[in-house]
Amino acid sequence: MAYGLQNSIHNSLWFLQSTTSSSSLYYPINFGRPRLKDRNHFQKLTFSSSSNGALSCSCSSSTSNPNYCEKSSQEADTFVLTTPLYYVNAPPHMGSAYTTIAADSIARFQRLLGKNVIFITGTDEHGEKIATAAAASGSSPAEHCDTVSRAYKALWRDLGISYDKFIRTTDSKHEAIVKEFYSKVFASGDIYRADYEGLYCVNCEEYKDQKELLENNCCPMHLKPCVARKEDNYFFALSKYEEQLQKMLNENPNFVQPSYRLNEVQSWIKSGLRDFSISRASVDWGIVVPNDAKQTIYVWFDALLGYISALLDEEEQPNLQTAILTGWPASLHLIGKDILRFHAVYWPAMLMSAGLHLPKMVFGHGFLTKDGMKMGKSLGNTLEPTDLVDRFGSDAVRYFFLKEVEFGSDGDYSESRFINTVNAHLANTIGNLLNRTLGLLKKNCQSTLTLDSAVAAEGNIFRDTVGKLVEKAEAHYENLELSSACEAVLEIGNAGNLYINEQAPWSLFKQGGAASETAAKDLVIVLEAMRIIAVALSPVTPNLCLRIYKQLGYTEDQFHATTWNDAKWGGLKAGHVMEQPKPVFSRIEIPVEDSDEVETTKGATKKKENKPQIKRVVQT
Repeated sequence: MAYGLQNSIHNSLWFLQSTTSSSSLYYPINFGRPRLKDRNHFQKLTFSSSSNGALSCSCSSSTSNPNYCEKSSQEADTFVLTTPLYYVNAPPHMGSAYTTIAADSIARFQRLLGKNVIFITGTDEHGEKIATAAAASGSSPAEHCDTVSRAYKALWRDLGISYDKFIRTTDSKHEAIVKEFYSKVFASGDIYRADYEGLYCVNCEEYKDQKELLENNCCPMHLKPCVARKEDNYFFALSKYEEQLQKMLNENPNFVQPSYRLNEVQSWIKSGLRDFSISRASVDWGIVVPNDAKQTIYVWFDALLGYISALLDEEEQPNLQTAILTGWPASLHLIGKDILRFHAVYWPAMLMSAGLHLPKMVFGHGFLTKDGMKMGKSLGNTLEPTDLVDRFGSDAVRYFFLKEVEFGSDGDYSESRFINTVNAHLANTIGNLLNRTLGLLKKNCQSTLTLDSAVAAEGNIFRDTVGKLVEKAEAHYENLELSSACEAVLEIGNAGNLYINEQAPWSLFKQGGAASETAAKDLVIVLEAMRIIAVALSPVTPNLCLRIYKQLGYTEDQFHATTWNDAKWGGLKAGHVMEQPKPVFSRIEIPVEDSDEVETTKGATKKKENKPQIKRVVQT
């Protein structure tokens, strides 16, 4: 791969192209570490905090860490969370649904803590792949983007995604932010023009080094051959920020999570960063480079700005200052590990160049497989999220992927495991415990509590057990250990089942007198545990938890007004009347002869074609 660099940025009047063209100098350089003829004009940035949380930028021979800033107490209570802006070359898939389900659970937990949450998602709608996909479907790029963007919104609605902002990179406010940001980076002396020749992956929309490609120059991610291209583009001086990025990561190791992904990012930086192209001459469907109508802005230099442009309200003037003051920097970027380089290397360097704060954390989760195999249309084993929701409901889908996939690692889906998990945990451990306890309360106490839960549990070790599990769940949520958070809440259900089985209130009621009073007290204790489960599991299964809360005699408004403090013991009061018992989560029924995988006595499996059926619970 060879570069010819045009030294066109020494004067800030970069739009006078006749001037820059006449003074251009091209020369060959090593492809691994491109250099400019004169690097002295690149000045290091020093970032400092201001009272409003924005950054001021000054030129200095020393650098400081821009990752963290002092914030007012009001700003400290704001939690800005983002998913990637999903590329609309194709309809949403389970990978994008997984990221968004996880983000939604984190957002819901932060709201329970009382944070002012701004949950951002959206669609990335520019680039060559979009134009190609639109042409293949016989529609214009704009029509194609409208269709796929609507599909994302529909799926998020079906999955119960509680996003606050949905940004489309074709929005006019976004275009204004991108152009302003581009100009700020140019003013920092970090954009120059160059000839670029190399191997290009259309699916990644990125030039690749020969050393990272597979046989026949195939992209290791998409397994398709890269094509040779030569373009005259604008470049961002990423290599200038090697030292600053490394310093930032050394001082703030939590910036990239999980920790093993930090090692990967540091390895990229230590091996040497290469300036990257931020425009395309051959792509029409994109934001035009300011004052150069022959170029459009590269998709990543465009899409990453969506995290900022999304902060703007529709009626606000679209400028960086207004957006930044609304909530930047982001508390958490949640992404798949395949786009870690763009978020943990490119994006921080771009923000440094523009004089803006970095996000607090970038979390790269793993990939999903199906039955132990990578999913793909060619293998015929794709997993459609809409199909899963239609068949099993959003609670089951959300719970399985958050409980059974350790967040950060790769995870596998199999239908038999899915069904066994949600039946055992949601239908049996939680749903059945609630149903049979309410049945006993109806039969023996007219569905009315005889004691305050705080009084009923005085001196009872079960209360202490529940309290410790709630503390564990809170810590796991805070640390983005979503599977462990689910496990801690599930343990409350397990403890409740053990307690009611040991106490056997059905037998005590038959004895009458003091034994009956003890039985009534035990029901209050178990139902208080169910109330706590409804609060503590609500980030993961919000609809199920709403149904539990309503069964416990509360309104929907009361459920939506809960905070994490409501997960403390003592919420149920004497005289409170419960609803009539009815199932809150029905088992997925699999007749043995019709199951997809039936275990034999020898442990082998036998395949069947018929799919499992579920008696759906009406979600109210």
